[in-house]
Amino acid sequence: MPPYTEEQEKEKVEDVVVASYVCNDLEKPIVSNVSLLSQVPVIDMEKLFSDYGDDDTELQKLHLACKDWGFFQMINHGVSSSLLEKVRSEIQGFLNLPIEEKKQFERQVGNLEGYGEMLVSSESDDQKIESLVGMFYLVTQPTHLRQPHLLPKFPLSLRDALEEYSTQLKELAMKMFNIMAKALGMKAEEDLSALFEGGKQSMRMNYYPKCPQPGVVMGLNPHSDGAGLTILLQLNEVEGLQIKKDGAWIPITPLPNAFVVNIADMLEILTNGIYKSVEHRPVFNPNKERLSVATFFEPRSDVNLSPAESLITPQNPAKFKHIGTVTDYAKGFFSRQLGQGSYLDTMRIVTKDQENN
Repeated sequence: MPPYTEEQEKEKVEDVVVASYVCNDLEKPIVSNVSLLSQVPVIDMEKLFSDYGDDDTELQKLHLACKDWGFFQMINHGVSSSLLEKVRSEIQGFLNLPIEEKKQFERQVGNLEGYGEMLVSSESDDQKIESLVGMFYLVTQPTHLRQPHLLPKFPLSLRDALEEYSTQLKELAMKMFNIMAKALGMKAEEDLSALFEGGKQSMRMNYYPKCPQPGVVMGLNPHSDGAGLTILLQLNEVEGLQIKKDGAWIPITPLPNAFVVNIADMLEILTNGIYKSVEHRPVFNPNKERLSVATFFEPRSDVNLSPAESLITPQNPAKFKHIGTVTDYAKGFFSRQLGQGSYLDTMRIVTKDQENN
C-alpha cells in the first residue's frame, strides 16, 4: 500500500466506504417476479452434515447453489435460536442508541473499523430524497487483531453476545469449508478449512431506514464481497436484499432463523471460478427499517491466493492470475480507484464473456 498523509488516508478510507453506500441511478432496477424458480436455494445443514453415505442429495444441492447462484439460505445450521434472539436484541438495541452514545465508537481517521453514517440520496421526478444508513464494522477474530477501543469496550451484554456468536459462526464456517472441498473434489492437501483457519473474521452491523416516499426506489451500489465467505443474519427478517442473476435483480425473502450465505471474491479465486461471487445490493424497504449483521471470513493473510491445482484441468484452465498472498490482494483491492469496476475482474485470465462463449 503506498504511503498516504493523514488527510489522504482519511479520504481513501471514506472513498472506499462511500463507494458501497451511494445510490447509483445509472442502472435501472429490473426485479424478477417472485416465483419458485426465482428463489435462492435453501440448504438444510442438518441433512448436509448427515449425508456421508450413498445419499449425497443435499451435498449436490449445495454444490449447484454455489456454482449457479453464489447464494443460498441456510436452515437447521446448529446455531441456537436463543443465541440468535440475543444477538438480534443486543445489536438492535445498540443501533437504536442516540447518536451521541454511538459516537464513542466512531470510526477514526484512517480506519475502516467503528461506527459511521452515510447519506444516501435518490432523485424522483419532483424531489430529492435523502436518508442516513448506519454501519458498524469491526474485526472479531483472531482476538489480537481487535481494536482495543471497540469490542472490548462494548456494553457487557452486547460483548458477550458477539463473542459467543463469532465463535459459533467460525465453527460453522469451518464445517462449510470442509463440505465445499468435498463437493468440489479437492485433494486433502488443499483443504479449504486449513486455508481459512486463523484468517480474519469481521462483522458489519447495518441499519437501513425505510423508504421515506412510497414509489421511489432507493438502493445502494451493487457489489460483490471481497472476502471468502459471508454469513448474513437479517435481524428483523425484513426483505431488502437482492442478488443479480441472468440480468435480473431477485429479492431474497428471509426465512425465520435462517442465514443467507454467499460466496465472496477470494473463494471464487480459490475454486478457480467454479463457485461464483455475484453482485448483490441492499435496497430500502418501503414500510419498515431493516437491520442485519454480516460476518465475513478471509483466508490467512499469508495464504497464496490462486486457484487450487486440483481444480485446474484442460476443460477448466486457470481463470485467475497468481496475485501473491491474501495481504497482497487486500492492498490492491483498497488501492484501486473508484469507478474502476470489480477488482476481481482485473485478476481474470479468462473473462466472463469468454467463459460464456
